[in-house]
Amino acid sequence: MAGSSTHTVTNQPPPLVGYDLFTADRALVDAVERYTVPGVLDEVRAELSALGRSAGSAQVQEWGARANENPPRLRTHDRYGHRIDEVDFDPAWHRLLGKGVGAGLTAAWARPCGHVRRAAGFLIWTQAEAGNCCPLSMTHAAVPALRADPELAAQWEPRLTSTIYDRALRPAGQKPGALFGMAMTEKQGGSDVRANRTEARPLAEAGTYTLTGHKWFCSAPMSDGFLVLAQAPGGLTCFLVPRVLADGSRNVFLLQRLKDKLGNRSNASAEVEFDRTWARRVGEEGRGVRTIIEMVTATRLDCALGSAGLMRQAVAQAVHHCAYREAFGGRLIDKPLMRNVLADLALESEAATALALRLAAAYDDGGERERAFLRLAVPAAKYWITKRCAPVVVEAAECLGGNGYVEESGLPRLVRESPLNSVWEGAGNVQALDVLRALQRGPGALDACLTEIGQAHGADHRLDRAVKDLFTELADLDGIEGRARRLVERLALVLQGALLVRHAPPQVADAFCASRLGGDHGASYGTLPTGLDLEAVVERARPVL
Repeated sequence: MAGSSTHTVTNQPPPLVGYDLFTADRALVDAVERYTVPGVLDEVRAELSALGRSAGSAQVQEWGARANENPPRLRTHDRYGHRIDEVDFDPAWHRLLGKGVGAGLTAAWARPCGHVRRAAGFLIWTQAEAGNCCPLSMTHAAVPALRADPELAAQWEPRLTSTIYDRALRPAGQKPGALFGMAMTEKQGGSDVRANRTEARPLAEAGTYTLTGHKWFCSAPMSDGFLVLAQAPGGLTCFLVPRVLADGSRNVFLLQRLKDKLGNRSNASAEVEFDRTWARRVGEEGRGVRTIIEMVTATRLDCALGSAGLMRQAVAQAVHHCAYREAFGGRLIDKPLMRNVLADLALESEAATALALRLAAAYDDGGERERAFLRLAVPAAKYWITKRCAPVVVEAAECLGGNGYVEESGLPRLVRESPLNSVWEGAGNVQALDVLRALQRGPGALDACLTEIGQAHGADHRLDRAVKDLFTELADLDGIEGRARRLVERLALVLQGALLVRHAPPQVADAFCASRLGGDHGASYGTLPTGLDLEAVVERARPVL
């Protein structure tokens, strides 16, 4: 209507689009530079910046939205009644997955500083669309498990670390690149995989079996191969189940239904039945958990990385919004109370990034001490970082007010995704018990963690006091299982504090130690104590277009 001004748009932030997610994340850039050898640093920076620009582009953001708005569909039969057991994905899913594979997110094992550069890329790509990171993670993590059988590793590793995405269902030997999934849990057992009932019967050919049984969760069901646990004559054993057999025929892989999940909507999680399904043994009979544990450990690190990515994107959206939005006579970012909230969220995000990238660097090192460090630090980091994700994302959405509750903002998708990594690959109690198990198996893991923490000794009195409290907790083993979460939380916080004291700007380290280690913090975000330089903390977290 002529003269109408009721729909004039003012006081709205510009879209957070068309920027480089890598270079805009100062904490991530610092970590990559810290853990990358000088000879490949320029190459890694350029690679991650290219991925960051892609993830921040309008096109990729649209793909992410489309893949979640159009979730996968199960097709059990073709038009003639033949069983096909396939899953149809939106084209956006394949574009995202192709970009992730092409960016080397399954190629860590084949490149210098491969785990750090891949971890940073995984953190970035999670922010574009988290669902497609599941098959990327499974494929990456399958490599160390397959190395239990050098012949299988020689066949599969070049394809799993390839940068070519080939979605066709055909024999893996005919493909330039392949993806892997995992099927461990069953209805009656869940995390207690030793309660599995899937039966493995040996065939005449050495190392080959048929599997009969069910799996309650099968990740990435359109992958080329799967690592599966089943009960062989010698006990629980790890197997490789190819989707398509060498002669081109389909293996028996009966998809019963797809899970209707809270979040992670773009990704298919299936219930699958095996009925005399052909499989190849990986490792020795009866040592299935020991064989597959390397895959589990790698995917647990990805849980921490994925949650760090979700937190980073949520914090970036919140800080960006508040930098432009005005209320009560000024910008939200300049209001003391909002600044406190944003700084508190930024601390959580940076601490998660620092610890997750430190673990990736330990993988690249590969030394005995670093392997011992990972045994304790990975479950502790997985427990704590994934636990912090949901409250951070929800609080960040609240910073946008009602706009953050609307799908178009992208925050609801992050909220739905935020609990996933805490459940995936063992929920909180499983991680806490694994920390206890690592402590009980010998002093090596604890010594390695204490050596890491000790490098920050004397730098902050609150950190030093927190380390003493951790020693007290460790010295009292009476009823330790009931206190396991408390112990793991303290260990993770001390590890994060030690890293920030050594490597983060003083304003970040001071605020973290005061609130997380010094006890001057409330039960919700936005309760940081006075006297801290919160403006510097928030500015460091702000993405600049």
